[in-house]
Amino acid sequence: MTHHNKQAVGAKFELQKMLLARDKTFDAVNRIADKITVGMAELDARAMAMDVLREMGMDRIWHPALVRFGANTLKKFNQVSEGNPVLRQNDIFFVDLGVVWDGHEGDAGATFVVGDDADMRACSEACKVIYDEVEAHWRNTHCSGKALYDYAEQVANAHGWRLNVEIRGHRVSDFPHAIYRAGDLGDLDEVPEVGLWILEIQIAHPSKAFGAFYEDLLVD
Repeated sequence: MTHHNKQAVGAKFELQKMLLARDKTFDAVNRIADKITVGMAELDARAMAMDVLREMGMDRIWHPALVRFGANTLKKFNQVSEGNPVLRQNDIFFVDLGVVWDGHEGDAGATFVVGDDADMRACSEACKVIYDEVEAHWRNTHCSGKALYDYAEQVANAHGWRLNVEIRGHRVSDFPHAIYRAGDLGDLDEVPEVGLWILEIQIAHPSKAFGAFYEDLLVD
């Protein structure tokens, strides 16, 4: 597939609208996280997430709103959660949203910790640190998407965490990006263009049954 096809956009695409969609989606992630409390069931948190998005005036979702509690933080995007866990006093969860605002796709995800489990806090913090290092590498080197995820695995290992190498980033654009069939960022042999790709980092604790997730739009 050609460079143009993998990084193509529609006639209505505006970078500024991509940035606004990004900001609104992160705002939604944080609003939803603030409403998640100890004793809440995961499925109830997902339903609440959709209520928040509707209240915020979204156009639509472009992927299911995901909230993962505890061991389900290890699940890949397309995997079904195990059961319907209830958030414990010391626990970890992430929120992953794909939302269309004004015809443009926002995609954001972040991990949160309740209580004082030091390993969970370290995992959540490490995920963002790894993301920041990998994102800076893209900005500083203008490397390909493939090289970027090779680097991400090295960075995660250096920090003592295991990268989920099957979570490898993806396209976004004016809705719907799926028509461009761009594949994963981690398989892109070209330099990812600004405002078109989501960098995803999902890590696992080396020995315990939880992980962390963070994603954001690649922008200068």
